[in-house]
Amino acid sequence: MLLHPVVLTLALLAAEPAKTDPPKTDPAKREGTVDWQGQVIKATGSGAPDMRSLSPAQARLGAEKAAQLDAFRNLIAQAKGIHISSNKTVGEAMAKDEVKGRVEGVVKGFKVVKKRYYSDQGVEMDVEVPLSGIAQAVLEQGSAPVQAVPAKATEGRYTGLLVDARGLGVQPVLAPRLLDASGKVLYSAETMGADARKDAVPARYFKSLEQARNAPVLGGSPLLVKAQKAQGSDIVLAEAEARALDQLSSKALVEGRVAIVP
Repeated sequence: MLLHPVVLTLALLAAEPAKTDPPKTDPAKREGTVDWQGQVIKATGSGAPDMRSLSPAQARLGAEKAAQLDAFRNLIAQAKGIHISSNKTVGEAMAKDEVKGRVEGVVKGFKVVKKRYYSDQGVEMDVEVPLSGIAQAVLEQGSAPVQAVPAKATEGRYTGLLVDARGLGVQPVLAPRLLDASGKVLYSAETMGADARKDAVPARYFKSLEQARNAPVLGGSPLLVKAQKAQGSDIVLAEAEARALDQLSSKALVEGRVAIVP
């Protein structure tokens, strides 16, 4: 039986891709990363052409659908490993069907940031999902709000909060809290306004103080405080450092202008 000419062409292309094609993404890198500074999950999906297609256009469409599915799987795998707190991950929270459905719904809405097309009709796409969407999907709903510091509306001296937690073994989590020495909550996800929680998680994590100081999200004049200790995913501030939060603009914590250097 003779093969349709287009099908035969596709088979030859798949067997011998053009040497001018750039190397495809390393499988280890395709699985993705969590960017705590940019507050997104990143991954890459790849798809091969459907050799049963009757045209190159159909083959590429099939490859794009396969790449989307691969990207979804890689994003879910990354999301499951994210810590909500020091002793709970997103994957563990997804044991509840309701939470699983919400997380998968967020991930299905991923944004495609770049596509690469290959001469064998294969496709790769780089995608990302905001951490804020994952946080809203897994954090308990209806928690009582925590009073932001300071209590009164004020411009304040500082536009954001930078926490130096180096050497304390702090790991990035979706729901960090700042406590004073008595255990009072100074800042948490509940401190943020509803609109802010839609766009950001409570803190961005940076590799260095210099990076954090220059981050636009902190507003240009951040207050730097040194953490006293860590209790799981909670960060404890000494009395003087906790009092210093009174110098913050009232919008700083409500809008989630917080950075942590672990």
